[in-house]
Amino acid sequence: MPPSCLRIGLIGLGIVGSEVATRLLQHREAYRRRTGVDLVLERVLVRDPVRPRRVALPAGMLTARPEDLLDDPQLEVVVEVAGGEEPARTYMERAIRSGKHVVTANKVVMARHGPALLELAGRANVDLYFEAAVGGGIPLISTFKVDLLANQIERVVAVINGTTNFVLGRMADAGLGLDAALAEARAAGYAEADPSEDVDGWDAAAKLAIMASVAFLARVHPDCVYREGIRGVDPIDFRYARELGYEVKLLALAARRDDSLEARVHPVLVPHGHPLASVQGARNAVYVEGDLVGQVLLQGEGAGGRPTASSVVGDLLDLAASVRRRVEVRSAPRFDDELTVLPMDEVRTRAYFRCRVVDGPGVLAAIFSIFGEEGVSIASAIQKESDGRWAEFVVTTHPASDAALRRTRERVSRLQVVHSVGSFLRVL
Repeated sequence: MPPSCLRIGLIGLGIVGSEVATRLLQHREAYRRRTGVDLVLERVLVRDPVRPRRVALPAGMLTARPEDLLDDPQLEVVVEVAGGEEPARTYMERAIRSGKHVVTANKVVMARHGPALLELAGRANVDLYFEAAVGGGIPLISTFKVDLLANQIERVVAVINGTTNFVLGRMADAGLGLDAALAEARAAGYAEADPSEDVDGWDAAAKLAIMASVAFLARVHPDCVYREGIRGVDPIDFRYARELGYEVKLLALAARRDDSLEARVHPVLVPHGHPLASVQGARNAVYVEGDLVGQVLLQGEGAGGRPTASSVVGDLLDLAASVRRRVEVRSAPRFDDELTVLPMDEVRTRAYFRCRVVDGPGVLAAIFSIFGEEGVSIASAIQKESDGRWAEFVVTTHPASDAALRRTRERVSRLQVVHSVGSFLRVL
């Protein structure tokens, strides 16, 4: 007979953990009817069991002792939603080695150790679910693992950080500077007191490492992802971008290039006709190209306790269905160790330059000669504004190596007739 219940240990009772615990306690009977398995929350690991909580738990459920979860042979599932790299990674590995299934929302652990943990889970014949680690409530990982399994994924492009998308939207629509837009994001609950992880692209790089590892079955570590944040984007760039037919987004991009992968996070000019150009507010969206399915767009709420809890509990329900079917053999994924990340210098892309130059004869010739020497072809060149001495000059290019584009920027910025290269953004 298949098991009639799954006994669960929960690590972490913060915003996400509280939502998960509430759902498991309040909807237990509904989930039992839906899956045929009783999902029983047995123990919750926290740092301080006596601190007041936002969710009421049965007496004796809280513990500060990891062994009460990890070494309890009666617990079959460990749900980790505490966050951080350690001790979360150690707890997850220990649970897997003891034969427990693991469900996690931890993007840091899965970005840095995901392939190794998945292989370990395969050898231990247990499941490791991590839908909530990327995209909050968007069903992304399961889409790659099931719905797109028959495809060779060619490209993944994503607006995957809600904070920066909200901030860039306010800068574009209201003409705000970065600090003012961040203040609005904090007031709306979208930004932390220290927004560096979002603004500097660390969050998006970790999520891209997970997506690329799953989509391409490659070992993509976040340290291999090229990363630039949004601090260099000026409010004037949004006006110029829209005049040229673009929106400015922080994108996470991964693409197959023969025996290599591109993996990069940076601000991008996205054409108005592209689905990602219209992603507003703090929403996330992931655009996927597969050789069979063509183009697929997934979007939804990417952060917050409820969307993330939705993915965590969804993983638990999927696990319950798997256990009820008495799945006995769980194969480890086969990662391609020869598929490596291409250095950013070798990536070919288009670029947008905004320069402040002397308003006089011969200036453009000097600038264009550098573009020609670096083999960078100009797609458009427009003088925007002039105060009689300095003029704003905007250039977009055809595809070139990123190394050549950055050399061009550096050489142009050193010309005596150039005051500054105010912005350098890639173009999708």
